[in-house]
Amino acid sequence: MKIQIEERVLHFKQPAGTSRGVYTERKSWLVEATDGERRGVGECAPLPDLSCDARPDYAEVLRRFCDDVERTGQLDVEAMRDYPSMLFGLETALGMMDGHTLFDTPFTRGEEGIPINGLVWMGSYEEMLARMEQKLEQGFRCVKLKIGAIDFESELEMVKKIRQRFSHHDVEIRLDANGGFKFEEALYKLELLSQYVVHSIEQPIRQGQWANMAELCRDAPLPIALDEELIGVNDPDTKRQLLNIIKPAYIILKPSLHGGMSGCREWIAAARDMGIGSWITSALESNVGLSAIAQFCSDVYGPHISMPQGLGTGQLFTDNIPMPLEIRGDKLWMNAH
Repeated sequence: MKIQIEERVLHFKQPAGTSRGVYTERKSWLVEATDGERRGVGECAPLPDLSCDARPDYAEVLRRFCDDVERTGQLDVEAMRDYPSMLFGLETALGMMDGHTLFDTPFTRGEEGIPINGLVWMGSYEEMLARMEQKLEQGFRCVKLKIGAIDFESELEMVKKIRQRFSHHDVEIRLDANGGFKFEEALYKLELLSQYVVHSIEQPIRQGQWANMAELCRDAPLPIALDEELIGVNDPDTKRQLLNIIKPAYIILKPSLHGGMSGCREWIAAARDMGIGSWITSALESNVGLSAIAQFCSDVYGPHISMPQGLGTGQLFTDNIPMPLEIRGDKLWMNAH
């Protein structure tokens, strides 16, 4: 077996704003595994300042893991626990070697679409309102707003405007604060937001404050979902400890950040045992990573997925890698080979 690595830089059609900053381009590494006629490609895409394996010597460490796989023909998942984006890319490449898809599901056969949310990036009030209108016009029944970058009063007004036009029966609102609230003011802000029947809010305060987050999950009038909180928690026992202490309503899983496909399966199993919901999102990968995440989603939650997933990022880049993915209405479809 041989594994080649290709570095790619993707460019956003418009700057992607989060409370941690603005992305204009996205670097990732494609890994191509070949063995005779067999071939598989995966994507390793850490997020700067966020991924636990984002490091200056990323390419060198990835090459060492690829060398190990070339030598043994196998993936050492335990050795790669702390390198989730690398693990995910290699899981994908090796998994694709026996066919066109990772899993045989109604989604990968082109028989079912996966419901997805429409994502509204941070911007000025006018920009976000226009983006939201566009998503609603496109037919999305679940809209996710990234908040925490402009003043809270404007964000609250925007949520109010959605609700004035659409009842919660027609449009589900999800919010993502990316850790943007201070703990001292978080509960008050959540109480104001809860007036407008919000499905959930992701990561209201910065990660690493287990006691404070547990208090918010207990007292907040709307469901709280964890995202960044899960990054770097790669040991199975610690995963269960975190969920048992914080007791969130949901966890949101990104294979590139949260342990590859194998690590996400651990999170989902632990959450199910505790009655905690979950859904899967991409982490600004190219279509190579997005396709693998969607296939994984269809395997772990399918068939007949009803909860919207966060898989609508394939149209973000000017120079994305072509894959047989297509958004129709508010569903992601895979055009079967």
